[in-house]
Amino acid sequence: MFSVFCLFLSLLFFYNISYGQEKAKSTKIKTLNKGYNSEVRGTNALSVAFGAAIANADYPEALFEVNMHVAYKRFLGPYVNINIGYNKYNLAFKDVFNEGFMSFDVNLEIIPFSKNIFSPFVYAGGGVNASNYFVTTDTKTQGGAGFEVLISPSVGVKLFAEYNMMFTDELDGRIYGASDDAFWRAAIGLNFYFGKRGKRRNVNKNEPTVINSNPIIHSKN
Repeated sequence: MFSVFCLFLSLLFFYNISYGQEKAKSTKIKTLNKGYNSEVRGTNALSVAFGAAIANADYPEALFEVNMHVAYKRFLGPYVNINIGYNKYNLAFKDVFNEGFMSFDVNLEIIPFSKNIFSPFVYAGGGVNASNYFVTTDTKTQGGAGFEVLISPSVGVKLFAEYNMMFTDELDGRIYGASDDAFWRAAIGLNFYFGKRGKRRNVNKNEPTVINSNPIIHSKN
C-alpha cells in the first residue's frame, strides 16, 4: 500500500512539473505573438534556402543532389503572397546521369496563421526549367508545403518540400514510359521580412511597462 501511495505522489509531482512547463511555454508564445504586433510578417520578404533535389524519371537509382533557392515575396493580404523564385540544382542517377539545372518559378502561397510566430504554409504555381547554359528549356508546374518559425520580427526560419512535374519526358535525356518526368526538392532557409502592413501595437495605459513599473527611476532620467 505504501508503494502505491509513493507511486501516486511521484506521478502527481511529475504531472505538476509537466503542466507548469506547458503553461509557461504557452504563455511565452502568446507574449511573443503580442509583442510582434497583430500582423507579425512584413509586406515583403527576401528568401534564401539550401537543400537537396532528387529526380523521379526514367532511370533507376536516383541520387540526392544539391539545391539552392532564392526568392522575393510580395504579400497581397495577411494570408496570401505571390513569390518569384530562382533555383539552381543538380539531378543525378547512379553511374549514368548527373546534370545541372535551373528553374524560374512563380507561386501563389497561403500562410493560414500569418499573425502567429509559427505557421505552416502551402503554395502552387508554374515555371520554366532549363539545363545549364540554356541548352534545353521546358515548362513545368510545382506545389509544396512547409512551416516557418519567426526568430525575430524580421527573420523567419522555414523548412519545406515541393514536387515538380515537367511537361516533358526528356528531362533526363531518355524517353521511356507514358508519364512525364518529375523531381522533388526540399530545403531549409530564411525569410527576411521588410515593410509593415499595419501600425505598431498600441499599449494600453494600464498595461504594465518598464516605465510604469519604475516611475521613480525614469522620472530622474
